[in-house]
Amino acid sequence: MDKRIAALTSWSRTHDRKKRTQPARDAFLARFEREVDPDEQLAPAERRQRAEHAKRAYMLRLAKRSAQARRKR
Repeated sequence: MDKRIAALTSWSRTHDRKKRTQPARDAFLARFEREVDPDEQLAPAERRQRAEHAKRAYMLRLAKRSAQARRKR
């Protein structure tokens, strides 16, 4: 419970939420960049675009599995 209170207090004092979470979002996208171009052969813009598509596909798969689980209940 104390950790949750501390987290909520911390977020209540955060002025720029986007800036605070940027490192995590960058790391998440880097995962997909490594997936689509493990040898770093693509141009950075192309790698980023493909990574964004891979991330969207990943999110859609998660949503599909979530919907299937809800239907089972």
